[in-house]
Amino acid sequence: MPTINPAFQKTPWGWALAGALVGLVLAVILYAPARWLTAAVQQGTQGRVVFQDARGTIWNGSAQLALAGGEDSPDSATLPGRLAWRLRPKWSGLLVELNADCCMQRPWNVSLQPRWGGFMLALSDSQSYWPAQLLTGLGTPWNTVQIEGQLTLSTRRLMVEWAVGRMAISGSAQLDAAQITSRLSTLRPLGSYRITLSGGAAPTFTVETLNGGLQLNGTGQWAGSRFRFEGVAGARPEQLDALANILNILGRRDGARSIIKVG
Repeated sequence: MPTINPAFQKTPWGWALAGALVGLVLAVILYAPARWLTAAVQQGTQGRVVFQDARGTIWNGSAQLALAGGEDSPDSATLPGRLAWRLRPKWSGLLVELNADCCMQRPWNVSLQPRWGGFMLALSDSQSYWPAQLLTGLGTPWNTVQIEGQLTLSTRRLMVEWAVGRMAISGSAQLDAAQITSRLSTLRPLGSYRITLSGGAAPTFTVETLNGGLQLNGTGQWAGSRFRFEGVAGARPEQLDALANILNILGRRDGARSIIKVG
């Protein structure tokens, strides 16, 4: 009786084992639970961005978004409704679609591409509406000021590139804060404000008052990875008492004004 080559006997089992391992890896990649992604985001933001009740997979899932003051912080504020995402890999990077049913007119499309020593992030033109009280979850000083009102965020050709410790910004973003109130003041509302980010060789950040008793104005600029901002908060003499607590928190008092400096 002829002898069967042992290698021939083992080869089919080897191929079967390899196929099973490949199938297992693909299954893990394709059906990895959404909580793996949300846990990574929470760890990467040091507990400031938290996803609760995650459902689905890392590629197609949803969760409740909350902002927090960091790991072990008692401060937290949850966005109404759910935030859904879709991830699609590309040869050049990753395409992310985000949609918050409470706050977005249409989904955000975010392109994330690796770069030498960094990454490039591009956001599609968008307009969205967010409750200002969501910021109270970030802890100090937001939990003290406890602002309320509506935030309208608009972006146009916004692109951020980080490479070798330096940041470059192109395009623009505008945040309108309308009818803002605070528990620290009897003046209601405090006013409405506009924050504008303009990209370029030296990206700028401006704050201006659209209307209201609390006057906020200032300008900031990025130099490499460093950000510096100088501004002034002020009040009319007849409203100074009502705005004193706010002015004390915003910066260094100088009579009826507060001098704001960051960086």
